[in-house]
Amino acid sequence: MRKNLIAGLGALLSIYTLVEVNYPLLTPHSELATFAMFGLVICFLHFPLHAGLAENTLVRGLDWVLATLTIAACGYVIVQSEPTFEGVWSAGMSLGDRAGQETGLDFAIGLIGLMLVLEATRRSIGWILPILATIFLIYAYAGPYLPDALFPHRGYDLERIVGQTFLHSQGVFSTALKVMFTYVYLFVIFGSFLKFTGATQYIVDFAERAFGKSAGGPAKVSVLASGLMGSLSGSAVANTATTGTFTIPMMTNSGFRPHIAGGVVAAASSGGALVPPVMGAGAYMMLEIIDPPVTFVQIMRAAIVPAALYYLALLLIVDFYARRSGAVVPEIKAEKEKASLVQFEGLVFFAALGSLIAFLIIGYSPFRSVTLSLVVSLVLAAFNGRTRVSLAKGFRALADASLNGISLVAAAASVGVVLGIVTLTGLGTKFPSAILELSQSNLLLALILIMLSSIVLGMGLPSAVCYLLMATLIGPVLGQLGVVPLAAHLFIFYFGMMSMVTPPVALAAYTASSIAKSGLMTTGLAAFRFALVGFTLPFMFVFRPGLLLMTDAGEPAPILVVAPTILIAILGIVPLAAGIAGYLFSDLNTLWRGLSLVTAALLLYPGRDFAVAGVDLAIANLVGLALLAAVAAFSWVHRNPGRATT
Repeated sequence: MRKNLIAGLGALLSIYTLVEVNYPLLTPHSELATFAMFGLVICFLHFPLHAGLAENTLVRGLDWVLATLTIAACGYVIVQSEPTFEGVWSAGMSLGDRAGQETGLDFAIGLIGLMLVLEATRRSIGWILPILATIFLIYAYAGPYLPDALFPHRGYDLERIVGQTFLHSQGVFSTALKVMFTYVYLFVIFGSFLKFTGATQYIVDFAERAFGKSAGGPAKVSVLASGLMGSLSGSAVANTATTGTFTIPMMTNSGFRPHIAGGVVAAASSGGALVPPVMGAGAYMMLEIIDPPVTFVQIMRAAIVPAALYYLALLLIVDFYARRSGAVVPEIKAEKEKASLVQFEGLVFFAALGSLIAFLIIGYSPFRSVTLSLVVSLVLAAFNGRTRVSLAKGFRALADASLNGISLVAAAASVGVVLGIVTLTGLGTKFPSAILELSQSNLLLALILIMLSSIVLGMGLPSAVCYLLMATLIGPVLGQLGVVPLAAHLFIFYFGMMSMVTPPVALAAYTASSIAKSGLMTTGLAAFRFALVGFTLPFMFVFRPGLLLMTDAGEPAPILVVAPTILIAILGIVPLAAGIAGYLFSDLNTLWRGLSLVTAALLLYPGRDFAVAGVDLAIANLVGLALLAAVAAFSWVHRNPGRATT
């Protein structure tokens, strides 16, 4: 009964979101409260209080109590905000109009709702975010008693804190939840339906046919499949768990060591949210945060080259590694060998993504574009029995989407608590000022501090949540240092993603290690090594906006103007991959591997506004090109032709 109820509520949540986002009937406050209510109720029914107590009848009965309280708390916000219920408003005013004059009942309901949000978040994603939100709540209350180093303020009573964080539109029901509702959840539904048409399986089959017979074929299959599927899901952990179950065994069977196979999948999955056109939740948050505002087409345009460079580096690394280790080329199953690359499932997939891009380009909003693209893919899928989505499949797709999205709903609600406190206490202006003072207006130092902050914060949080917090707290710093706003936000977004493969808490790598049955730390270090280019690209595109197809002023730049910058970056990625894998045309010893990494550093040198010992960008690139020629010549002379074609 519980499973059926969860599936039914999940389908209702998905249908409600599709309808309300496109044809709104409720006030913004009410629609977010309804969205949160569905998500939190499903969360309490789906995730147990504790994994060890999942079958305990008494404890599981508590879930029903919490679900009921969630309906009461969110329902109260809806009733007290929606004009339809004006007759039962307290004091004849809506909840928003009586801010600062909340009744005792308002406070009680708000406090219960706040606790429910924190508990739902703990159940779905762990302790880190609830603890962080609690620290911020304590900060709001204890402001007058804090030392100067902890940004003291005048302090607020519990009524004001609860009102700010739960009852009104600057807390739980604010930007984070709005982005999840308006953009992210629709793409989760989109991906779920593509899965049930067979289009996502086509990605894997296509990748296997394309790379299956090349050196390191299974690893290349993983890289391509993870990149495409990660763009749809936006979750590095979910992508690792999905693609890793079949690509990791493929790699180990062809000769890759388990921790290397896990590292490849984790690194490839972590970059998926950086790939246009879908990207991850952080990309949609940029639409709400960046000032001056940008369009989603601008974000996609800026993300194309860095995403291509990231996956080019991964493909080169696994190719070089496979050639060095002598990995065997696995046999492709006979039925896949005979299968045509042109299949109806592929037509559905490319039609879905193609129509999505087309709708965005002609000016439709992201939510309307993904809705129309979903309609296009379902209509097209109906013309083939293999891809057709029946009513039963459609119900399952809607229900599955909710299970994939409820953790994001809870996380967004908790982030809203943090954002509410940041707004209430003025921390959003104090913290950037402290970072500026610490960096002494040095852009490189500020970038390093932001990178470290993003990675540490991202170790325990979903990358989109990490981005939102860092963009709110630190985003203004980069603007004051003269960085193009879109480049600044992409910088933060990248390092939120890279935290998924940064030990000691590399969540994507740890998910891969459980599939590969390899050591946590060895897999994490392998993933970190393979994703190393992801740590250099953000610095490059901040100092070289040409990689984002922009000028230094943030204006669109013609491709021919930025082509030299892109070419140098590609040439820099080759020695980086060779140094990491220890192979170019032949094995590289320690000396030549080190020289390859030095070559990469010179070619990937940031350049603008940053010089080491007075070294100019052009000189660094010229020296790098000379060293690349030397490394390539050495490796070519010592190549083993028979082995190179393994």
